[in-house]
Amino acid sequence: MSEDWLLAGAQRDRQSITSDWQLVNQRLIDGVQLKEVRNVIKENGVLCEVWRRSWALDELDVGQVFQVRLRSGGLSAWHAHQFATDRLFVNEGLIKVVLYDHRPGSPTHGLINEFRVGSARPALIVVPPQVWHGVQNLSDQPSALLNVVDRPYDYEAPDHWRIPADSDQIPYRFDTASARSDRLDAGVRR
Repeated sequence: MSEDWLLAGAQRDRQSITSDWQLVNQRLIDGVQLKEVRNVIKENGVLCEVWRRSWALDELDVGQVFQVRLRSGGLSAWHAHQFATDRLFVNEGLIKVVLYDHRPGSPTHGLINEFRVGSARPALIVVPPQVWHGVQNLSDQPSALLNVVDRPYDYEAPDHWRIPADSDQIPYRFDTASARSDRLDAGVRR
């Protein structure tokens, strides 16, 4: 078959998922878990499980559940916790979740993970302590992110560390042309 139809410089897309919809070409950061879930179509709408102990992604308790709403293009990055484990679930819209492993001695030190999750493709992402992470709304509408953390927020001594979204300490750049970093520091951990 002739390839005369190809334009100069055209390149074939690389495989991003398998035929059973599993991600390829992304080694998960040590301790990170990804559990894709399916929506259940009901007569009155859609049901989606967010977290179940029987998934056995970790053996941690649930200390707090909270929701963050990001406006279109909204960005919250970078942050990490010394002790807390985040369990992130996008329950509305489309959000990019990016993780960076800067833990000394970690077998995945220096690795970046990038996920696009949301109401169309629900998934729970378990982010272990000391892994830097950021989230950005990719939708033209507000998006919502649930966090099922193992430790409740400590108002007097927050286990929350931040650096700017454009920090040179992390080898990743969010598209900030349409985003504005939101801190929303109203005493709620994100």
